[in-house]
Amino acid sequence: MLSVSRVHLTALIVASMLFMEQLDGTILSTALPSIANSLHVDTVATSVALTSYIIGLAIFIPASGALADRLGSRTVLSCAIVIFVLCSVACGSAHSLLFLACMRTLQGIGGALMVPVGRLVVLRSTPREELVRTMTWMMLPATLGPLLGPVVGGFVTTYLSWRWNFYLNIPVGILGFILTRRFIPEVKEDTPPPFDLTGMFLAGGGLAALSVGTELFTHNQGSTTLLLSLFLGGLGFMGGYGFHAARLSSPLLDFKLLAIPTFRISVLGGAASRIAVGALPFLLPAFLQIGSGLTAAQSGMVTFIAPVGALVMRPWVPAVLKRWGFRRVLMFNGFSAGILCGLISSFHQGLTLWPLYPILLAAGMAQATQFSAYNTIAYADIPASRMSAATSFYATMQQLMLSLGICIAAGTLTLTCLFHGRAEPTSHDFSTAFIAVGLISLLAVPAAACLSANAGAALSGKKE
Repeated sequence: MLSVSRVHLTALIVASMLFMEQLDGTILSTALPSIANSLHVDTVATSVALTSYIIGLAIFIPASGALADRLGSRTVLSCAIVIFVLCSVACGSAHSLLFLACMRTLQGIGGALMVPVGRLVVLRSTPREELVRTMTWMMLPATLGPLLGPVVGGFVTTYLSWRWNFYLNIPVGILGFILTRRFIPEVKEDTPPPFDLTGMFLAGGGLAALSVGTELFTHNQGSTTLLLSLFLGGLGFMGGYGFHAARLSSPLLDFKLLAIPTFRISVLGGAASRIAVGALPFLLPAFLQIGSGLTAAQSGMVTFIAPVGALVMRPWVPAVLKRWGFRRVLMFNGFSAGILCGLISSFHQGLTLWPLYPILLAAGMAQATQFSAYNTIAYADIPASRMSAATSFYATMQQLMLSLGICIAAGTLTLTCLFHGRAEPTSHDFSTAFIAVGLISLLAVPAAACLSANAGAALSGKKE
């Protein structure tokens, strides 16, 4: 068994990969106008740099665990880092939008393999009694990606070039590769089941269509026919996958894992919470600019507070879970998320923003606690032989629910505008959207209530 220091080192190596992948995902949005000017295209067209990444991510996330079982965790992680870094270099050197989109798709494949396989390594190498603390270590640096992304992206694009947003991945990737080869164990199955290529095509195609449709919808792009085709096609592919998986003993996405209560509750409760979390980065900046009259820079500084709350809270999460247990903590946080969304919706132009600061700080703290708990309790009762299937399934659901949160938020704004006959959303429309996602997040409470009082006690150390 690995020593505690070696376990934490493994978690921090994986966290560096999470940091690189999440920083890349948030840093690019600020650079789209500069990319458009450099490549001589419309700014709207450059959104393909975002959607193409999602395609690679969505297709390969379901296959990540199966590939790790066959090729070995260290091998897959090393290859994922190499793909991600080389494609970052290629993206930074792009002189056409088509080439940039192709490289971003390949970069998404690297990102799809890094995150779930990295989590699988941590789960397999960590003693159960250290899992809460180790997962907290792993998620702490990863929180810095969304925190620093818009700030770093704006600075780099303004004072250097949009290309350096990609080149920033090079030193982080090289360090991650060296540490992976040195410290990450090579774990794989001796006799893995046959690879489900048909399942990868159906599940990956369905997730890609749904994710791209959501991305286009939230950026108000694409015709109604295209969006309906993507959503209906995605649902059709996922339905086809369901029929296909029912006939296999070891499908790529194994829905039989939902028979395990702690995993099922974490997936369902986490889905409600992640819908709200996916919606907030989409709603909050625009809400502050329209509802409170802030500039883009001012709204960025305000939204900066929520990730700070997450950073402050993460070191305290193990003690909180040890004191109150998973069930109580998840129920309390489920209530608080809905209440905080309601409080945010009450702010309008002319009101002082100072009361909003502690609300956002509390929201960040609640989010850090909620997802540290979900990401740990999900694997409390998963047998070692099914751990790779569980990480692939869980990562896929995370991606799907975050995208669904954006879709629900954007859809609510669209419907309220149509109902009131407005061309553009007002602060009242944003308030309605916040209330809608807040109500959805409350569904996490009954899901958490289904946990037994001592669920995950071996992980948290809670004594009855």
